[in-house]
Amino acid sequence: MITGGTTDGDSHRARKARSRQLEVYGVGSGKKEDVPILGFGPQDLEGVETPHNDALVISAVIANYTISRVFVDTGSSVNVIFKKAFDQLQIDEAELQPMATPLFGFTGHEVRPLGQIRLAISLGTEPLLRTWLTFFTIVDAPSAYNVIMGRPALSAFSAVASTYHQKVKFSVGDQVGEAQGDQLASRRCYVDMVHTDSRKLRRTQAAEVHLVREAHTVAAMEDKELLQVRPNCPESAVQVAADLPPALKEELGAC
Repeated sequence: MITGGTTDGDSHRARKARSRQLEVYGVGSGKKEDVPILGFGPQDLEGVETPHNDALVISAVIANYTISRVFVDTGSSVNVIFKKAFDQLQIDEAELQPMATPLFGFTGHEVRPLGQIRLAISLGTEPLLRTWLTFFTIVDAPSAYNVIMGRPALSAFSAVASTYHQKVKFSVGDQVGEAQGDQLASRRCYVDMVHTDSRKLRRTQAAEVHLVREAHTVAAMEDKELLQVRPNCPESAVQVAADLPPALKEELGAC
């Protein structure tokens, strides 16, 4: 789950203004359209391997490129394109709009986006294909996914997602379009993410051990001093404990 970003504005002032607007005009007061009911039934499990707890990973066309490993995340406040995938779209980074608001993952770590850009995303297949323009946040971070399709895109499509049925459904006029999940891709992404997190954890642990060893080495050196055993022979200097009693130091020096 990702929070933050430009949801309802890219500044605290803009978000407060958006909240006041919702209070004045109310939520859901817009004109209702005649749309089909988006539901799921046993027929939607055809081709789905059950039982399962796979994440919903689909393919979508973004900026005229078919992109796989699109993670449908109803908990994310932004749509994300990871930089490795963004680079393949051959879009100049100069077209990115700056973002002042950082993103936060479920661990609470802050990520500063490279910027945001409005792109066309298409779901479904002809004749039940639908395209919308929506904002994507570009993030330079390791991920098994290419794209995270969050609440902004789902809301733009008025889409309903079901991880159990491995589908996203949306209206296309008075009909229902759908994007099918890829369970194999979902499981591969899961394995890749586990391996990535495991490598990051091992690197972190190795760095911490290295720092501890350095600290112990520095502390050990600070707790010792050189004692000249034979005054006329510099090579006779030895390390002794700094808190060694003076009498014992004299005895060692007299040997």
